[in-house]
Amino acid sequence: MFENYEKDYSKMGFKDIVGIDEVGRGTLFGDVVACAIIMPMDLRIEGIKDSKKLTEKKREKLYEIILEEALAVGVGRVDSDTIDKINIRMATHLAMSKAISNLRDRNGDEVTPDILLIDAEKIESEFTQVSIVKGDDKCYSIACASIVAKVYRDRLCKLWAKEYPGYGLERHKGYATKLHREAIKLYGPSDMHRKSFLKNIGDW
Repeated sequence: MFENYEKDYSKMGFKDIVGIDEVGRGTLFGDVVACAIIMPMDLRIEGIKDSKKLTEKKREKLYEIILEEALAVGVGRVDSDTIDKINIRMATHLAMSKAISNLRDRNGDEVTPDILLIDAEKIESEFTQVSIVKGDDKCYSIACASIVAKVYRDRLCKLWAKEYPGYGLERHKGYATKLHREAIKLYGPSDMHRKSFLKNIGDW
């Protein structure tokens, strides 16, 4: 059950209340992806929950509904080379900042947040922000952001699987499954693998 963070902050005078979450933080391959989203205050889409607790089919269905109903959406990506250079925590923060910068309403106009509700992180930002531990379980807009980020990245993984066949990306989405680790040992890492994440697999 979600707590009413959005309504609570709305009562304090905040208008554009942005939920933010990321996906791909723990993967061995590809971008970390973040979503920033503003959802209508008077609407709760049935079935929304932390993306990790939904089936792929349910996530895909909810993704389309969320994008139809959202007042504004932004997505930010940071690639594996940058992750290796600045570390995954800083890359996650950068992806979130990019998502905020990319926040657009239905007309394609930029939206400036009044407050950021972020899943368990605090980022460098000029905007007021609140870090909510387990935010994708507790906060509706963060849960919506988690679903959008997850489906967006999963679709990227299916495209990457065609560019980098043999690693099984369409199945494990870049996570460190046995199949993925064995493929890396067999073929070596691709140029989109995070070399800083592979130290326990081989000497790359």
